[in-house]
Amino acid sequence: MTTAPFVIVGGGLAGAKAAEALREQGFDGPLVLVGQESHLPYERPPLSKDFLAGKVTREEFTVHPETWYQEHDVELRLGAPATALHRDSHEVDLADGGRLGYGKLLLATGSRPRRLPVAGADAEGVHYLRDLEHAAALRAALDTAQRLVVIGGGWIGLEVAAVARERGVEVTVIEAAHLPLLGALGPELATVFAHLHRDHGVDLRLDTHLAEITTTGGVATGVRLADGTTLPADAVLVGIGAAPNVGLADRAGLAVSDGVLTDASLRTSDPDICAVGDIANAKHPVLGIRVRVEHWATALHQPATAATTMLGGPASYQELPYFFTDQYDLGMEYLGHAPAGHYDRVVVRGDTASREFIAFWLDARDRVLAGMNVNVWDVTDAVKALILAGRPVDTKRLADPDTPLEDVPTQAR
Repeated sequence: MTTAPFVIVGGGLAGAKAAEALREQGFDGPLVLVGQESHLPYERPPLSKDFLAGKVTREEFTVHPETWYQEHDVELRLGAPATALHRDSHEVDLADGGRLGYGKLLLATGSRPRRLPVAGADAEGVHYLRDLEHAAALRAALDTAQRLVVIGGGWIGLEVAAVARERGVEVTVIEAAHLPLLGALGPELATVFAHLHRDHGVDLRLDTHLAEITTTGGVATGVRLADGTTLPADAVLVGIGAAPNVGLADRAGLAVSDGVLTDASLRTSDPDICAVGDIANAKHPVLGIRVRVEHWATALHQPATAATTMLGGPASYQELPYFFTDQYDLGMEYLGHAPAGHYDRVVVRGDTASREFIAFWLDARDRVLAGMNVNVWDVTDAVKALILAGRPVDTKRLADPDTPLEDVPTQAR
C-alpha cells in the first residue's frame, strides 16, 4: 500500500466519520483531516434545534474529542481550508500556504447557505444558518429580539421559527410557494406543517415575494414585500436552501453537475478521489437514479462506503435517504425518495389533524416510494421493507392502523 497520506478535505460530520471508518477498516498509514472551521468536527442538526434553543453545548454534539484524533493518529489541519487540488501531482494546497500530498483523497466539503439577491441581504442583523458561529449569533439575537422574519419555508426556516416561538419571539415566515416544504413533501403533507406553525402563532405568508431587506445605518430593520407591505423585524433569517461546495472539485476538472458526480461506490471521475455528504451526487443502485441528499444521515453513513472504496475493496452505498425534524411537539422521520412531481398519490394511516400518523408516497403501480412517520415511532424498519420490496401494496390495509405494517400484503413481482 502507498505510504502517501490519505487526505480528507472537510471538517464536518462526514470528514470525522471517514477518519473513523478508515481506521476501523484497518488503514494504518498517515491520515490527515483538513477543515475550514477551527472547531473539531461537529454535527449540524442541533444548530437549528437544541443548540439554538440553549439546551445543549457544542461539546455535546462534537463527533470526537481531540484525544480521539491523537489516539488514532489522525493529523488535524483545522482553520486552513483546501484552496486547490492538483490531480496530476496528487497534492492539495491549503489556505495557510501548506501543501499536502495524497495517495487517496476524500472530498467532504459540504454546502453553504444560498445568499439572498436583494438589497440589504448583508446588513447587520441578517442571519444565515450553517455553522456554529451562525447559530451562536442567531441565538444571541433571539435573546433580545421581539420580532423575527424568516425568509424561506424550508426545514431550516421552520425549525428556527419553532425555536423562536418557544422563546416568545413573534415570527413571520415568508415563502414564495403556496405551501412550506412543498418541494420536499408535496401538497398533501406540506399542509400539515402550515397548520402546525399557524397553530403556534406564526404569521405564515405564502405566495409572497420579497423586494428588499430594509435597513437603517447598515442594520436590518425589517423587510419590504413585493406588494409594498413592510414588516418590521429585530432580526431576519435567510433560509432559502444550500449550494454544494463543489468549487475545489470543479476547478480540478472532476465531473460536476448538481454536486460532484460519483458512482455507487462514491468514487468520482478520478479513481483516486471519492466524495461524500452534501456534495456527492451518487448513482443509487436501489433507486436506480442519481441522488444528492443534504441531510445528517448521508454524512453519517456514506463515509464507511467511501473508506472501503479508498482501501480498494468492493463497495456500494445503498442506504435509502433519511431525514428527521423536531418542531414544537411534532417529531418526524422520513425515509425514501419521492420529491414533488415524482409520485402518484399519498396514503395516510392515522390522523393528520392530530399530527399522529404515517404517510406513504406511492407510484402509479401502488409501490411505496417513501414513508414519513409523525409522532409514531419504531416503524422505520417496516417502512424500509415496504420500499425495498418494490411490489404493489394493498392500499386499504396500508391505510389501516390496525394492520401491522409487517402484515401489509404485497403483490408478487
